[in-house]
Amino acid sequence: MKNNKKKFHYAWIILISVALTVGLTKAGIATAGGLFLTPITEDLGIGMGSLTLYFSIASIVTMVFLPLAGKIIAKYDVRAVLIIAMLLQGGSFAAFGLMNSVWGWYIFCIPMSIGSVFLTQIAGPILLNNWFKKHNGLALGIMVATGGIIGAILQPTAGNLIADQGWRNTYFILAGLVTVIVIPLVFFTIRFAPKDKGLQPLGADEVDENADTPAAPTAVSGVSFKNAKKSSAFVGLFLFFFLITSIASFSQHLAPFALNHGFDIKFAGTALGIMQLGIVIGALSFGVLADKIGARNTAIFAMALGIIPMVILLFAPENPTLFIVAVTIFGFVVSSLGTLGPLLTSALFGMKDYAQIYSLAAIGLAVAGIVALPGYGFMFQITGSYYSVLIVVLVLLIANIFLILWAFMGKKKLVESGAWEEETTTKQ
Repeated sequence: MKNNKKKFHYAWIILISVALTVGLTKAGIATAGGLFLTPITEDLGIGMGSLTLYFSIASIVTMVFLPLAGKIIAKYDVRAVLIIAMLLQGGSFAAFGLMNSVWGWYIFCIPMSIGSVFLTQIAGPILLNNWFKKHNGLALGIMVATGGIIGAILQPTAGNLIADQGWRNTYFILAGLVTVIVIPLVFFTIRFAPKDKGLQPLGADEVDENADTPAAPTAVSGVSFKNAKKSSAFVGLFLFFFLITSIASFSQHLAPFALNHGFDIKFAGTALGIMQLGIVIGALSFGVLADKIGARNTAIFAMALGIIPMVILLFAPENPTLFIVAVTIFGFVVSSLGTLGPLLTSALFGMKDYAQIYSLAAIGLAVAGIVALPGYGFMFQITGSYYSVLIVVLVLLIANIFLILWAFMGKKKLVESGAWEEETTTKQ
């Protein structure tokens, strides 16, 4: 009698490790900086504008380093790369606690951003796409959702630490906590590709286990980096990254938007907390949906869904119930930033040179971070209202639908021209 019981696949260990690594480094370090701004400016007498300039420097470093990061992580041992990245990010974050001049933040944000590129932006999508042929969307959704949960725990914890232990000690504590968890996790569990453990990706070897013939070799198909970067499909993907990040950036303005329409800070905080719940649920939902109906259709649905909260906020911004509904749905759209970008990249270009293609397209994320956040702020400063900002976000959502369709038309041209290639590898 044949044993048809399916074995546990190591891809799930990779998912757990990647989700924890990305979640801890993002929530514990990369996005925690805003909590320190007021205590630092009050303690050291540094102007808020002068201090927050280090965020712009970090975005520029990210933009410059992203294309290099994709090549590095594909060429060298992924564990060594991620451990060095953790030391750069964690060490620089801890160094902030020793600074007395704003120049310290300007200098140390550079190595911190280099490490962050690998840990928070590149490693997750690349590793999960390598390991999951099946359930890829679900895996990415779990990764993003885990980050949301970790953020919901670490952010208030960090705030309490700053109040109780001071901002300097909190820098040390967060950096130390994240580093001592992530480094062993990476060293003992992370592997770049299934072949490193003599495996195929999850779902690649789903064949009849009763058959006497061996499984067919695995085909690594896709478009080369050289052909991809010159295509209209790549331009469409790059612009999608830019616009979806610009759309998601509006979440940073939701609190002042609420205050501008008569709500108090307590209500604004509650609304943003509910939005985090929307991000977690949205990440899982979009991941599962992408596995069912494909990345293209899921991305179009997500952009269309995003129109609803913009319409609500345009026409009924002072209704508390509708405001909560709007920010919850918007949380779904924000979650698509971490799930749909990687899924669209693999759907458009395959896995042949995925790391290089994704890292180059992701420059759109960094550019949007530099442009959108201050852009929305200046629009409000000039007009005294977020009305024009909502119109811009609404237009960006509609534009992204057309960009998705255009990108897949570009993919069709690549396939017809013979640019889609296959490389066959034998199962280990």
